[in-house]
This record gives sequence, structure tokens and C-alpha cells, in this order.
Amino acid sequence: MTKWKWRPIKILALLFIACAASGSAAAQNSATVLAGAELSRVVPPGFYFQGQSAGTQMRNAAAARFGSNRYVIAGLVDTSGYAAEVREKYQGFLITDSAVRVGGFELSTGAYGFGFTNDGKFVVLDLSGKQIFSTRTEQDKELKRPRPLMMSKSGAGIRLYGGRNYVAIGTN
Repeated sequence: MTKWKWRPIKILALLFIACAASGSAAAQNSATVLAGAELSRVVPPGFYFQGQSAGTQMRNAAAARFGSNRYVIAGLVDTSGYAAEVREKYQGFLITDSAVRVGGFELSTGAYGFGFTNDGKFVVLDLSGKQIFSTRTEQDKELKRPRPLMMSKSGAGIRLYGGRNYVAIGTN
């Protein structure tokens, strides 16, 4: 065959490789909300915060997988042993094994405390209780059955809900 007859095959092969690579990149960032055994496998039974350990409320735990092996895990904890001022801002934990964007802020890999405030904010704290950032939440008035904590897929990311209020979480 002459070199001109091979050219269309080479072009098609390059187009196929480019399409496969872009599809692979999109799959790496695609979010899946976990349920059942897969959820139970990744959610820790307890969490350390400000020198104390609290049990996870498994009925109020949620997790999402981005791509094949990147996770964001959240859960409410029993804060009955904590002081009142800590309970006001700390309701649960947020764990991410890769950098994510939360309500427009970048959050590095790690474990954090969080809380939804009465004035419509989502507060993220380090494990010592120091505030890292606070961002406004959105309200989902269409949500039929709000729960104390849940996640739902939204575009390429997820929404972390506290009742009807939510904050968007996506990959960087």
C-alpha cells in the first residue's frame, strides 16, 4: 500500500485514541453516590475531633466516589459529650482522599469537622476546632424528603445536604 492509503487509518486511530482519553478523563471526575455495603465499607464507625472521639450516626452518613478510587465521606456524629459551644459549630466529619472544591473553596486531602449553621452557612473546621472556611449554602425547596445528612449527584459533582440546605462538592 502506498503511504496515502494508510493516512486515513492513522487519522482514525488518532481520533479513537483522543476520544478514549477524553472519555477516561471525564470518568475520573464523574461522581457516584455510594449506598449499601459499599457505603458501610468506607464510612468510619467513629471520628476524632478536638481531643474527643464520637460515634458515627450510620443512618446519617454518606459517601461519593469520584472516578474509580477517590472518595468524599461525610457523617453526623453523636456530639452529646461535647461542650455546647463545640456542638453549635461541629455536627459531623468530612473526609476526602484527594483535593476537592467545597462551595468554591479548595479543600486539601484530609479529615475535617463541619457544621450547617442556622444562618445558612457551611463551616469547615480542622481537627483542633479551628475554622478553615465558611461558605453560604443553597436551599433546595424542591427536595421532597430532606434528611439530616445526605448526598446526591449534581452534574459532575455532588451536593452535601443538611436538611434542605446544601453545599456543592466537586473535584479540582
